Amino acid sequence: MQNEKLDVLIIGGGPIGLACALEARAEGLSYVVIEKGCLVNSLYRYPLNMTFFSTSEKLEIGGVPFVSNNAKPTRPEALEYYRRVAQSPGINIHLFEEVHNVIPNGNGYTINTSKQTYTAAQVVIATGFYDIPNLLNIPGEDLPKVTHYYRDPHFYASQKVVVIGANNSSVDAALETYRKGAQVTMVIREGEIGRRVKYWVKPDIENRIAEGSIQAYFHSQLESISEHHVKIKTPNGVVELENDFVVAATGYQPNFAFLEKVGIALSADEKRYPTYNPLTMETNMPGIYLAGVVCGGMDTHVWFIENSREHAKKIMHHITNKNSYTF
Repeated sequence: MQNEKLDVLIIGGGPIGLACALEARAEGLSYVVIEKGCLVNSLYRYPLNMTFFSTSEKLEIGGVPFVSNNAKPTRPEALEYYRRVAQSPGINIHLFEEVHNVIPNGNGYTINTSKQTYTAAQVVIATGFYDIPNLLNIPGEDLPKVTHYYRDPHFYASQKVVVIGANNSSVDAALETYRKGAQVTMVIREGEIGRRVKYWVKPDIENRIAEGSIQAYFHSQLESISEHHVKIKTPNGVVELENDFVVAATGYQPNFAFLEKVGIALSADEKRYPTYNPLTMETNMPGIYLAGVVCGGMDTHVWFIENSREHAKKIMHHITNKNSYTF
């Protein structure tokens, strides 16, 4: 493949990257998917007990049915589904291979990875946003007791746990660790639990806070973290609490440095929206396309699997019909 010029190289082996691969194959295009981690790496790193907000049919790609035990599938069911999609048709995907750069070569792009070099006429970037957490930038954030990736509640049994945030990840972590016997304190910048929290979970967390089972500091933020304590800035002053672990569910962001390195223009405001044509998904770099949640910049709640899987069809249709659109 080093000597073969591909029609398209897809960066990212998540659900949308796989959807792009399926569409490329359907269009008869030569392609390869490059994924720096395992298959659907971001989903693999989700909390072990996570239940999706979307129903299973909205997570389907390539017309392959997704059957789950309940209407809303779990993380293990999603991993099984996307593995079956990737393996049964023989998707051309290279795992544990990281793209280092994408360089114009006058007739497409040269793509250098951690393992080899490729040439491709077009490149699709479907890298998501789960690899780079939004940091608190406070003293002690780098201590071993702090994590931005909550996985399993058993680890926190009988411990004093501070959970930062009030959206789905934070609420799930707070409720699950509480039910494993942790003493849970939530630190919430806003004045309420997030409105996007799953509707079947929101009453649960609100009731646990109201009855005092989970302590919550609203309009507050973590000020510093030490080995055995945390300091919380509240409307009534700074509160110091004994603490064993901090789950900083502060969200994530796309790899903006990589997008800029490739040459994709980003908006100057804090949202950092990448430039692309919504009809074709082509960026300001001719022949480079965006797909999936990476399109939303810092607005990471705009694109999901269910509404961005259509990006794959737009991209591959445009590649095979280059003269159908202008940018």
